[in-house]
Amino acid sequence: MKLKRSALFIVVFIIFAACSQGDNGSGDGLAGTQQVPKPYKISRDLEAIKKDGVLHAISIYNSTSYFLYKGMPMGFEYELLSRLAKNLGLELKITIAEDIDDLFEMLNKGEGDLIAYGLTITEPRKKLVSFTENHYVTHQALVQRMPDNWRSLPGYKIDKQLISNTLELSNDTVWVRENSSYAERIKNLENEIGADIPIAHINGNVTTDEIIKMVVDGEIERTVADHNIAAINKTYYPILNIDTRVSFSQRIAWAVRQNSPQLLKAINKWIEKEKKSDDYYVIYNKYFKNTRSNRSRIKSDFYSKNSNKISKYDDIIKANASEIGWDWRFLSSQIYQESRFDPKAESWAGATGLIQLMPATAKEVGVSNNHNPEQNVAGGVKYLDRMRDNFEVVKDSIQKIKFTLAAFNCGAGHVYDAMRLAEKNGRNPHVWDENVEEYILKLKDKKYYLDDVVRHGFVRGREPYNYVRDIFLRYEHYKKFIEE
Repeated sequence: MKLKRSALFIVVFIIFAACSQGDNGSGDGLAGTQQVPKPYKISRDLEAIKKDGVLHAISIYNSTSYFLYKGMPMGFEYELLSRLAKNLGLELKITIAEDIDDLFEMLNKGEGDLIAYGLTITEPRKKLVSFTENHYVTHQALVQRMPDNWRSLPGYKIDKQLISNTLELSNDTVWVRENSSYAERIKNLENEIGADIPIAHINGNVTTDEIIKMVVDGEIERTVADHNIAAINKTYYPILNIDTRVSFSQRIAWAVRQNSPQLLKAINKWIEKEKKSDDYYVIYNKYFKNTRSNRSRIKSDFYSKNSNKISKYDDIIKANASEIGWDWRFLSSQIYQESRFDPKAESWAGATGLIQLMPATAKEVGVSNNHNPEQNVAGGVKYLDRMRDNFEVVKDSIQKIKFTLAAFNCGAGHVYDAMRLAEKNGRNPHVWDENVEEYILKLKDKKYYLDDVVRHGFVRGREPYNYVRDIFLRYEHYKKFIEE
């Protein structure tokens, strides 16, 4: 699924209704008092999740939560979710909410087990969901554009053209998502300053990053955002001013259904442990503090929100994927696994190039220069096709691909051994998942690699096992962000 910026339908109106006092701000999420359907009767707590083996998370596609960069899924939420799933011994699957307004409803419908997205903890929301321990604390800031010639102006002249106090928002329009708590905060400010503040509403399928870009481009005059998100945007849009606070400090957290107390307890225990580790703060700094890496990422052609590209070798991969009948994004996932798109990569065993061919294999498939991307990928696909021919007995197309990948990684002989072991032990030798893959793992144990049906001996089965899984998991990310 490739998400694109949709047309904006902006309706400007003045809010006259009185509203409750206090800060109901939100980290790019839903308004604290918006009308949300009552929670659905979905019963799925940690025990059921572990039985299923999959942690289903709901997140948002933006520059800090979850995205693709140089072929690698990234994001604050993505990295933490990966660590959480590993801690719980679960596979991770992420569903992207196309509209931020849908998060709570998707959770309570059972479309995910948790919302992994920066939500501010508010009392109205506590009636709808259970919040985890907070991940971090921030505040809301007014995001406005400095004068075009701001670099040549003295500071006092710049200040004259900016809103530096919330009292000055009277009769100055603020653009925010209709159901966001940024809008809720502006409503509260009306009561606090005793004056009307015009609000221009923007649809919920537009992210905070995109709204901030509208300020940069002069499409709108100002908006409101969490300060840490605004600060990251300011690093590559220096024309922004984010110095005016519009809220007190806020706790930002994830959320689960109210009838998932076991999951909540497990997540909170994990958060408590994570916050004691350096890694947790390294991850936070990567997405909210590291200005240099953020600038280079946002400007890159291989940042998924900028283009439909995975790597500089997309055209070569597309041409060769058609030769084997694979989705080019899938072949890209395998090449990333092999070399991270580095044509000069060389393994400890001597395999080289984008798809990591051994010298003898390269010669066998007509590759004279293994570091040449065109030759290497073409030769790799030819070798994959030969590997696939070894598994004609496997009729299911997806299972056949898994056997092919495993054979590419460790050799067809070891895969045949695992197939014979699976059959000997009453498992299906033509199904990789939970059948042959279990016996490729066992081929590191003497009991199994000395078995009478084994002809090729010992192999570190964890490598082909993870190889197949990682390629398929990464492909799922590619499908979310890159069009076919």
